[in-house]
Amino acid sequence: MNSPFEDLTKFQKKKLFDLLEVHFYRFARNQEVLPTLKHKNIVGIIMKGSAQIINIEYNGNEIIMEDLTKDSVFGTNISLTNSNEHQILAKEDTEVLVIDYNKLINPKNLKYSYFNIFFKNLFTIINDKFRETNERIKILEKKQIREKLLEYFEIEYKKTYSNSIYLPFTFRDLADYIAVNRSAMFRELKHLKEEKFIEVKDKKITLLYK
Repeated sequence: MNSPFEDLTKFQKKKLFDLLEVHFYRFARNQEVLPTLKHKNIVGIIMKGSAQIINIEYNGNEIIMEDLTKDSVFGTNISLTNSNEHQILAKEDTEVLVIDYNKLINPKNLKYSYFNIFFKNLFTIINDKFRETNERIKILEKKQIREKLLEYFEIEYKKTYSNSIYLPFTFRDLADYIAVNRSAMFRELKHLKEEKFIEVKDKKITLLYK
């Protein structure tokens, strides 16, 4: 992932922070991130640490909707953060930069070169986020666990056209990502290995059917 502050000097970052009147918040592991701001129009950037956007279903089940790592961007208009069914939880000690959306879209900002660099970076990241959301929707539309897994493998394969896929998270998180029961997913992975569809070693999955 690119940084929202790519190509900005330290001095330009400071000028940008002053221009946008940003605020910094720190959260401990398992603490809810910005619970009082979730209904406000803000843009957040993970400066340090990591967090997850979690959907809490009526039966108490939790589904990971999005992993947020350093430089990840989220907000009420670009992420599922503005309903009571969703929480953002810090996975470790995490620092978040918060920008008021109205200050971000102030036309007067455009006269500053450092803001235009930042805004271009931000637009690229948000565009990538929407692409990833569409990929997730394609997976969730599948009915069977095998179909969901194979769709996920296909999406990852097309990013590099390599038969080897390296999971960016744990298998437990993969089950949450494709929204299936973890035990059932592990059984299906076992079947795929037995049928010579895939090989699995740690977080590396080799596609044998390609």
